[in-house]
Amino acid sequence: MPMRAFTEPVDAFFNAGLDRSDPGVQEAISREEGRQQRQLELLAPKNYASMATREAFRSIVSFTTIEGYPGKRFHAGMDNLDVIENLARDRAKELFKCRYANVQPHSGTQANQAVFFALLQPGDTVLSMSLDAGGHLSHGLRSNFSGRYFTVVSYGIDPQSGLIDYDQLTALAREHRPKLVVVGGSSYPRAVDFARIRAVCDEIGAYLLADIAHFAGLVAAGVHPSPFPHTHVVTSTTNKNLRGPRGGLILTDDPDLGRRLDSAIFPGVQGGPLPEFIAAKAVAFGEALRPDFREYAEAVLANARRLGAVLADRGYDIVTGGTDTPIVMVDLRRHGLTGNVAERSLENAGIPCNKNLVPGDPHKPSVTSGLRFGTSAVTTRGLRDAELRVLAGLVADVLDGLVNQPEHIAKIETEVRTQVEELAGRFPIHQH
Repeated sequence: MPMRAFTEPVDAFFNAGLDRSDPGVQEAISREEGRQQRQLELLAPKNYASMATREAFRSIVSFTTIEGYPGKRFHAGMDNLDVIENLARDRAKELFKCRYANVQPHSGTQANQAVFFALLQPGDTVLSMSLDAGGHLSHGLRSNFSGRYFTVVSYGIDPQSGLIDYDQLTALAREHRPKLVVVGGSSYPRAVDFARIRAVCDEIGAYLLADIAHFAGLVAAGVHPSPFPHTHVVTSTTNKNLRGPRGGLILTDDPDLGRRLDSAIFPGVQGGPLPEFIAAKAVAFGEALRPDFREYAEAVLANARRLGAVLADRGYDIVTGGTDTPIVMVDLRRHGLTGNVAERSLENAGIPCNKNLVPGDPHKPSVTSGLRFGTSAVTTRGLRDAELRVLAGLVADVLDGLVNQPEHIAKIETEVRTQVEELAGRFPIHQH
């Protein structure tokens, strides 16, 4: 029987572009690209990936279903996927100077879930930083998996310095004898004394997990202290300042522990991973191994410190007085502002950031007394010290307007937005 010719419906399925197939989605994507080009985003998790990383992400590997690990898959046709995943794992190990990496987690939260799954039993005690002090919801928030199935004890910060209260952490560890101690978080801007906390963990027989999602790129580049050799396990996201796709990563220098973590991801908390994300992670990790990545990481940190210094000079309170990471935390209480109001006004002005709890915050998370800024994305676009001085000044102009001229804030937002769009136009995002 002769083979059938390629039919028109099949041809249309494979070759019709998005503008023809679904103009509604295409229009929304085009508007989103325009928004991102015009604005300068100071969202802490925000970053852009290279064209090469995007090519890997949208490649044909996304149509492949995989389960298991290289050499131990549950489907046929995996040879090329094995090569890609091994490249991603090997590059991650080289970046962070450790002997094990798992690149399959769909997110940083699922990476943390896998660590809990591997090391704990339901009801075990976890000691982690409280959310308002800078911790993350996946470290023990009551409404999260981590807080629902484990007994969570929270440590905080010194109210004067804003730094981790290591004495309190030590006392709580000795009193509650947790099975796992978690350090790192989503809004703590300072370096952590990993060695000091590991000594406490060794004393009580606990594991130490470092979540470095917000400064992993700085660790990889050698411009921030590494959690190794002090921590048992490290987790991270891969987008922020690693400039990869949104996804998770687990690291350890203990191969035996690595085998438990492999089982915790699959079949523990995930089924099949997403091969297009793994391919994009491999490319991003390869880019991070190049010499120029250190220059980028140094600029991210310098830009964050410049942003904080300018805002402090304009009279705004910087939590802990500065930063060792891409994060700058601003406490607005002295100015009578709330984070939700400030966030909305800054977005109107073309500078997206996010409202955030600050230490001792009396407000709920939907309101907050603070703002969280991050410099990873604007640094990728090419902004450096001179531009951060200008951008920080524009942030302060909007905040000053909210405090001193609330009746004229719409006009101030428009004026600032014009300046932001001019500055953003000098540093375009690559076209897709």
